Amino acid sequence: MTRLAEIVETSHLVAKTPARREKIGHLAATLAGLAAEEVEIAVGFLSGAPRQGRIGIGGAVLSQAMAPAARAATLTLAAVDRALDRVAAAHGAGSAAERRGLLEALFAEATAAEQDFLFRLLLGELRQGALEGVLVEAVARAAAVPPAGLKRALMLRGDLGAVARAALTEGETGLARFSLRLFQPLKPMLADSAEDVAAALARLGRAALEYKLDGARIQLHKGGAEVRVYTRELNEVSAVVPEIVAAAAAFPVKELVIEGEAIALAPDGRPRPFQTTMRRFGRKHDDEGLRRKLPLSAFFFDCLMREGEVLLDRPARERFAALAAAVPQALLIPHLETAEPAAAEAFYEAALAQGHEGVMAKAPEAPYAAGRRVDAWLKIKRAKTLDLVVLAAEWGHGRRRGKLSNLHLGARDAESGGYVMLGKTFKGLTDAMLAWQTERLLALERARDAYTVHVRPELVVEVAYNDIQASPRYPGGMALRFARVKAFRPEKRPEDADTIATVREAFRSAARAQTSHRAESG
Repeated sequence: MTRLAEIVETSHLVAKTPARREKIGHLAATLAGLAAEEVEIAVGFLSGAPRQGRIGIGGAVLSQAMAPAARAATLTLAAVDRALDRVAAAHGAGSAAERRGLLEALFAEATAAEQDFLFRLLLGELRQGALEGVLVEAVARAAAVPPAGLKRALMLRGDLGAVARAALTEGETGLARFSLRLFQPLKPMLADSAEDVAAALARLGRAALEYKLDGARIQLHKGGAEVRVYTRELNEVSAVVPEIVAAAAAFPVKELVIEGEAIALAPDGRPRPFQTTMRRFGRKHDDEGLRRKLPLSAFFFDCLMREGEVLLDRPARERFAALAAAVPQALLIPHLETAEPAAAEAFYEAALAQGHEGVMAKAPEAPYAAGRRVDAWLKIKRAKTLDLVVLAAEWGHGRRRGKLSNLHLGARDAESGGYVMLGKTFKGLTDAMLAWQTERLLALERARDAYTVHVRPELVVEVAYNDIQASPRYPGGMALRFARVKAFRPEKRPEDADTIATVREAFRSAARAQTSHRAESG
């Protein structure tokens, strides 16, 4: 049985190794020696995402549970996994004390190095550079399977632990069993950003343009009379969107997997704010009164399966044609394929005029890349915005006293797995948002001082800004100018946030444009 100490040592080696190839080598060597039942546990630990998910343990609870370290490394992976199962299962009256007791018992069996590893793992701060992409390559090497086949299986299953177990125990035969199936949701394809329509056409040439609705992204599966709806986090929400389920039940197809946006519209047909739409998704059961007050509409933009035929590898143009054949015209997101700047600009202006936040520009020949952010999809919005992660918040003053107000904002560093701070803001926050964020951030607390509460990097916020400026004050050398909160995005995961590479490219692009403008003016 594999000891936790072996995983801790591998984590240490990966963290101190800058070279990607060497990281992969350390991980592959460890993965190759695991028993089948240990693979999913080890992959979760090495990726910083244990099987039990986020079990709501803060830094204060972990600090209270810390016990004197054991001298010998005796803990096995299976024993730690069982202990975390028990912690995750503790609910109801007395659960806080029960969790603390379970954690105390676990830490008492751990060495100092193991305690440090577990502390950071449970806080969500195991920043060791073993990102999913590195682990995927390590699994492929350990299992002696082609990385492309493993990546496709991961795209279809969305669970690296399960895919790794299949690869390591059954090789390519095990990976071949993963396919797009009804009622097994798929990770959504993600978009990069473009400054404007002209920039998007310059990158894509001919583009399929669609209105960008600021709603809740959904994936809808239909099998006969059964319809299920999933969020971008792959959670089923069918029970709280019965009007969407009812509409899809009438589609003239038996089997269908499509993607779209659920959005609350005002009586005049204009979109309500994102936070208003999300009120419908904050429940486990249908609220008839709220449904009457805030009915949802669904508009669809992609088709992943139709009548048993998987369309993931087909060009976007063909997938949209399959969608149009399966869904009523009124439920399709407005769509235009063009290479003409004037036509594209007019389409963009029409989207804004109807109250939407911009357009999506998509490469017509591109396949569907589930779970990846690629430049085959580009989002174009008039207001410059970034999806950033909240790293900390400062206590407010005056009427905001007692509320967490000034947010510390970070972009995701795809190389290190950490976050790069880009500034702070308290602008754009209503009293309701202040109350909500205070409650949410205190639940994510990992440490604090007299002025600031530092939190686990889990809450994504959409931030509007005027421009990006050079700044020696922050580690990335950049800061957002006139940043303000546009909306919280609880439906997004931290890995969905914009990267520091995206911010650097926007900074360089703006600098090039300014230089060009000065040259033309001179």
